[in-house]
Amino acid sequence: MAELILRASALPEPIFRLIRTERVKVRESHGEIHLVPIGESADRYSVLPILGMYSDGKLTVDGYLERKHSDKELER
Repeated sequence: MAELILRASALPEPIFRLIRTERVKVRESHGEIHLVPIGESADRYSVLPILGMYSDGKLTVDGYLERKHSDKELER
């Protein structure tokens, strides 16, 4: 089962009109796709605790790799 969170505006227009929240959880399970609107009061870190660890946008993949590279340079 895979899950991710999208901005509802990223969905196609006919589906976007049905969603009344800014974010939607997309869940794939056994070949089915489920869209679950996420209310404004929902804690965004409780939905995907592992993937949401750095979801604040402060650490990107490039930033992470750069940090690891600089750590290895310091170890030498």
